[in-house]
Amino acid sequence: MTNGISITVNHASPVPPYEQLRAQLADLIVVGRLEQGARLPSVRQMASDLGLANNTVVRAYRELEAAGLVRSRRGSGTQVIAPSATTDIKAKLAEHASHYAAATRQLNATNEEALAAIRHALAMLYEP
Repeated sequence: MTNGISITVNHASPVPPYEQLRAQLADLIVVGRLEQGARLPSVRQMASDLGLANNTVVRAYRELEAAGLVRSRRGSGTQVIAPSATTDIKAKLAEHASHYAAATRQLNATNEEALAAIRHALAMLYEP
């Protein structure tokens, strides 16, 4: 737990630590446990609390910012912003994709096999 936020990183997981952090923070934001205006711990604090390199936390925060879930400002830290409906959809898709990616790694599937399976599943949804 860091600054009241319950985050864990499994260093033995095939999912990279930055992705574990990003996914957990995205979940907390999407379900409202981290509300608009909430400040995330500093990069140094989060890295120290979780035993990660600063760059790992920076990458997770940047991906959250790209998804429209947080805003980072030098000197002001990283703050949660209200996700729009579009951002909410993107965040949910990213979360599902991350779970799928982790499952494909556990199956030792290649990226090509994983993408082919997704394309097939999507095609099956749209066939009459």
